[in-house]
Amino acid sequence: MELPLGTYCRVAIGDPLHGLYHDEEYGFPVESDAALFERLVLEINQAGLSWATILRKRAGFKEAYRGFDIDVVAAFGESDVARLLADASIIRNRLKVAAAIENARRLQAIRDQDGSFRAWLDRHHPLEKQEWVKLFKSTFRFTGGEIVGEFLLSTGYLAGAHHASCPVARRVLAKKPAWSR
Repeated sequence: MELPLGTYCRVAIGDPLHGLYHDEEYGFPVESDAALFERLVLEINQAGLSWATILRKRAGFKEAYRGFDIDVVAAFGESDVARLLADASIIRNRLKVAAAIENARRLQAIRDQDGSFRAWLDRHHPLEKQEWVKLFKSTFRFTGGEIVGEFLLSTGYLAGAHHASCPVARRVLAKKPAWSR
C-alpha cells in the first residue's frame, strides 16, 4: 500500500514514535473529559513545534498536569505555574501554561452547563472548521485555526484524520466518530 506524500498516515505507520498514536488514538472518538482536555493541552503546546516533540514529552505532560484532571488543573496557583515553568519534561511557555489552567476553569463551566466537554462538543456538532475555530476562540484561550483543526481531527469531530487507503481509517469509521454521523 502506497500512501500519498505529506499525509500523517505515511509518516506514522510503522514509526516507533508516531505509530501507536496514529494506530490507536488519532481520529478515534474520545470519551472522557480528561482525555479531551489532554488533547487540547497537547495541541496548544504543539503550536510552533513538531508533533514528535509533543509525543516525546507526553508522559511529562500527563505527570505535570496531574493526569489532566480538570478540577485539579483549574485549582493550580502561582506555585504550580512556577513548577510547570521549571519542568523540563514539558513545554515551558508561560502563555501555554496559563492557557491550560484557564481552559480547565472554562471546562468546569462547560461541564456545569452541558454535563461534560464531550456533550458540549456534541451539542455544537456539526460545524464547519471555521465555525469551530470561531467557537473555540470565543470559549478557550490559545486556540487558533491549526490548534482547533488538529484537536477536532484527532478526536473524531472533523473528517480527514486518516487517508482513505490507510488501514486505520476503517477502524476509525467502525467507532462512529462524530463526523460520520
